[in-house]
Amino acid sequence: MLNVTGDFSRASTGFLAGPPGQWVEELAGLTLEHGITTFVLGSDEPRAIQIFAQEVAPAVRELVAAERTAPGGAAVAQQAPAALAVTPTPDPGVRLSTRRLWDETTRPSAPPPPAGHVYPPRGQAAGQHLVDVHDHLRQELAQVRDLLDQVTRGAVSPGGARAALNEMTMRQNNWTLGAYCAAYCTVVTQHHGLEDASIFPHLRRADAGLAPVLDRLTEEHVVIHGVVESVDRALVELIGRPGDFTALREAVDLLTDTLLSHLSYEEHQIVEPLARHGFFPGQL
Repeated sequence: MLNVTGDFSRASTGFLAGPPGQWVEELAGLTLEHGITTFVLGSDEPRAIQIFAQEVAPAVRELVAAERTAPGGAAVAQQAPAALAVTPTPDPGVRLSTRRLWDETTRPSAPPPPAGHVYPPRGQAAGQHLVDVHDHLRQELAQVRDLLDQVTRGAVSPGGARAALNEMTMRQNNWTLGAYCAAYCTVVTQHHGLEDASIFPHLRRADAGLAPVLDRLTEEHVVIHGVVESVDRALVELIGRPGDFTALREAVDLLTDTLLSHLSYEEHQIVEPLARHGFFPGQL
């Protein structure tokens, strides 16, 4: 038995510090070379536990079994994982606001991927990168909700909260995928200096079946941008009506509902296409 710790990330920075596929190869190597049969993950981070249990552990078992039964075996451990080892973030399913700005039941779905498609490490990283960018926006949402609590307690003025909101990515980028990728998608910007509106057109050209999903995502980007602006308007109104936090709380709750729902939907629909086609022509 071996206690293991590390980090799941899109790029390798060391032993057990990188994408799930790297963890699979390195843990399988420990089993094959040193006879370790049980790995205990030293983490209380829910996402790490989920990736380890759902993706890494089963793949390690399969890789070890294949290596032990294959003649000449060593080459098996170097193969790229066939399955997409990226987990889209689930929708929390809880709605804080009574308002609904779109009908989630009318959202289109992406066409199924080609049967038996093999996702190389670079493709895996492209799919994971969208999740990483979204995680940044989820962190900003937590900051917005914390600002609401601070304004309610009087620890931050409405003007101070507006200044903080103006510095956040979700306020600056007009809610186009390309815009926030231009600032945060390292994998993309280090190759092409991506322009704001290039990712969706690229996916549309690569797979015409994605058009309904991309159209819906674009519409939702516009809606969310309006919701973010409504938070700012509520802060302005609070200056004229100090002590009445009703409008601000409703705006932040609506932002929470729409943002978390949208990010989850987007990941479930285009993480896999990004892993096949990349963020721009020629990336994969």
